[in-house]
This record gives sequence, structure tokens and C-alpha cells, in this order.
Amino acid sequence: MKKEREQTTILLRSIPATVMTLFVVSVICMNLLANKTLLQLDWIALDGGILISWLSFMCMDIVTKHFGPGASNRISLLAAGINLLTCLIFFVASIIPSNANDYSGFDEIFGGTWFILLGSTVAFLASAVLNNMLNFAIGRAFRKHPDGKLAYAMRTYVSTFVGQFFDNFIFSVIVFVGLAPLFWDGFHWTVLQCATCALTGALAELLMEILFSPIGYRIVTKWKQHAVGREYLNYIKEERV
Repeated sequence: MKKEREQTTILLRSIPATVMTLFVVSVICMNLLANKTLLQLDWIALDGGILISWLSFMCMDIVTKHFGPGASNRISLLAAGINLLTCLIFFVASIIPSNANDYSGFDEIFGGTWFILLGSTVAFLASAVLNNMLNFAIGRAFRKHPDGKLAYAMRTYVSTFVGQFFDNFIFSVIVFVGLAPLFWDGFHWTVLQCATCALTGALAELLMEILFSPIGYRIVTKWKQHAVGREYLNYIKEERV
């Protein structure tokens, strides 16, 4: 535990604050936006989380490329913890009575729903680990040009699509198939809707990844040029030796 705490401390000192901030904020926003269903048809259903989840995966891809999958898994766990703390604060604020105005809308949104939080947390952590490990594995397959544009594109596109699919599918099955019918007066999605939601959501988020991946590639290229996170990278090398 002492070594794990030391490694995590060094990692958090090494990751640039902008990327870490965007990652944590995107995880929190993804949880809030998942409360709203944007589209529901017989064959497709989309929730608001798809508008921001691509940013979470792009940040994980950047960290995985430069620091490794272990580092990305650590910040994913940290982001999930911060999200849970934020939700707790939101819940406390929502249950405190106020006679200043009608805050029922505020309380409903920020008070949250426990099974949505449960589903989003489980889905995010499972898909994060899958995304990070797959990203790393694909990157190792490019032995001749591991830092080239093609290698970065392939590792981010494939891992994002697979990770997003399972993120969407796990969340929708837990929430809209398993628990929502019990607490929302029979509201539910079918398994087919969950699968199509996962697929269409993954495709939409893949398009966003393709659009913004040049930014991610420039970031990791500059990180390498300027030896960003040297302390953590040296620490990892020493541990391997």
C-alpha cells in the first residue's frame, strides 16, 4: 500500500493539470448528463452522456500512450472517487430545505438517482480498464513506428470504440433493464435498445475521437519532446529493474 500510494502521488505530480482537470470534469458531467434520455425509439436509445464521454476516453488514451495503462487505470479510479464525492455533496445540497424559491428542479437533477450513479460508476471503471489495456496492447503491435500517427490512430480508434460500446451497454443494462423498471413506474429499455444504444453511441463517440485525435497526438508528441512526467517514468523504470 505504501508503494502504491507513493507511485500514485508521483503520477499526479507528473500529469499536466489541464488534462487531469478535463478528465475529472468530463467524468462528473457524464454522470449528470446520463440522467436524461435524448432519444428513445424501438431500435435506438441515447442518453446525454454521449455528449461528453468521448473526452474522458481521449484523456485516458493520452495518458495511456505516455504513462502506460497502469497510470490511466489509477486516474480513472481517482476520477470515479471524485465523482462519488461530488454526487454526495450534490445530494446533501438537494435535501437541505430552502424557502427562498422553488428548487424542486434543482433538487431533482442534482439530487441524482442512486442506481444511475451505480450503473455509471461500474460501467465507467470496467470500460476504462478495457480501453486502457486494449490501447496499450495495440500500441505494442507497432514495433517499428510506435510513436507514429498511424499507431496512435489505431490504438485510440479501436480502444475507444470497444471501450465506449461496453461502457454504454453495461450502463444501460444495469440502469434501464435491471433497476429503472422497479423504481420508474415500469420505464425500461429492451436489451435490443441497450445494444443499439451502445453501438450507435460508440460510433458517435468514435467520430468525435477521430475529429479530436490530432489534438491528442500533438499533446503526446509534445509531452515526449519536453520529457513531461520524467519523474514518474523514471520511477516505473526503476521498479521494473
